[in-house]
Amino acid sequence: MKITKLVVASHNDGKVAEIKTLLEPLHIEVLSAKELRLGDVEETGKTFEENAKLKANALSLMCGLPCLADDSGLCVDALDGRPGVYSARYAPNRDFKTGMEMLLKEMSESKSKDRKAHFCCCLALACPNEKVKIFEGKVEGKIAEEPKGEKGFGYDPIFIPEGYEQTFAELGDDVKNQISHRRLALEKLIKEIKEAK
Repeated sequence: MKITKLVVASHNDGKVAEIKTLLEPLHIEVLSAKELRLGDVEETGKTFEENAKLKANALSLMCGLPCLADDSGLCVDALDGRPGVYSARYAPNRDFKTGMEMLLKEMSESKSKDRKAHFCCCLALACPNEKVKIFEGKVEGKIAEEPKGEKGFGYDPIFIPEGYEQTFAELGDDVKNQISHRRLALEKLIKEIKEAK
């Protein structure tokens, strides 16, 4: 599996930048679906894996290049694992500020005092004429009482990773890129690519 060019199946600039940074040591040219003007793929799967596979396969067929799709989300114990696969859609029009307000309100209305949560990332790598490969990563933590921090994207301002006192948005990219769910999944992908060279 010799990869020199890789398309990231995302229109989320923050997510693409994070993946680009983590793949930099491999000297792979990373392009986004947005840069190639490839359309969005409807996420009809019930799991992170199903959605990642759908996107990776569809975009690889569209552009004829290896394609990496990520489906990831925030799973909150007190909300029975929600928003989960609906994390992006939970936030109206991907307005995560409103999404975080809704989530915190829902948590305060729930009977549970449990603030445990985790971020899950499932990466699917689709290469033309090859079986899709799956790589998963998970980071445990808890939900903050209120959003804090200006860095990161999505739900980062309300997620405090295990072993830290600050949110992902306060810790910043350097720390987040060392411990995030996406980092853990990408490490497995990088190992696979290196071994295949």
